[in-house]
Amino acid sequence: MTDSKLLMQTRDARGVVTLCMNDAARFNALGDEMLAALRAALAAIAQDASVRVVVLAAQGRAFCAGHNLKDMASHPDRAWYQDLFNRCSQVMLAIQKLPVPVIARVQGMATAAGCQLVAQCDLAVASSEASFATSGIQYGLFCATPSVPLVRNMPIKQAMEMLLTGEFISAEQALAQGLVNRVAAPDQLDAALETLVAAIVSKPAAAVRMGKALVYQQRELGIEAAYQLASQCMASNMMDSNAQEGAQAFAQKRKPVWS
Repeated sequence: MTDSKLLMQTRDARGVVTLCMNDAARFNALGDEMLAALRAALAAIAQDASVRVVVLAAQGRAFCAGHNLKDMASHPDRAWYQDLFNRCSQVMLAIQKLPVPVIARVQGMATAAGCQLVAQCDLAVASSEASFATSGIQYGLFCATPSVPLVRNMPIKQAMEMLLTGEFISAEQALAQGLVNRVAAPDQLDAALETLVAAIVSKPAAAVRMGKALVYQQRELGIEAAYQLASQCMASNMMDSNAQEGAQAFAQKRKPVWS
């Protein structure tokens, strides 16, 4: 286990890495130091082929409150703001580009860029006590960057309501609207997370990595190009030894044995 002041990192024997934001006093806000810690950790994980899943978690009452408006108000400079939002966007893109699935473990409120962080993760498991908002509009700031993953997770009218009103939605609403995958009682949150993690790590790593990359690539394409790319992906996947084993196991009516 390696710990830093703001981001704690642990790893289990399966290759499941947990990154835990540890700035409860500031509601795990995405300030300069937190963004730098997240970006460095994600960059290192991207180079480690033995990692299977990343869990993004947090300490304290809040999962993440987004950017610190007090800090932002003290820097009335366009270049400073542009740099902040660019660095935050790079963290979000690093999550998407990471070869392995990233699961948000949301134990408390996630607001503005914190809600963006949940939406950007590939999967999310939330406590029934969690809540979500893109609340910038309440302070005169439309949550433009959070809108990018939000409208790629939720139906447009539900996303627009969050963005235009800044009002909170509950964990159950987030589940119904597609922002999170599962909701559990607080004392069952880790069990719900483990069920999802175990389901992923039981699958061949190559297929999971290839699949994650393909989903995000084809989503941005027209349907004909998406089918062409997906066909190429499946053909490549079938050349993998585990896919061949899976096909043989299906034909022989037995469980596959992954290499």
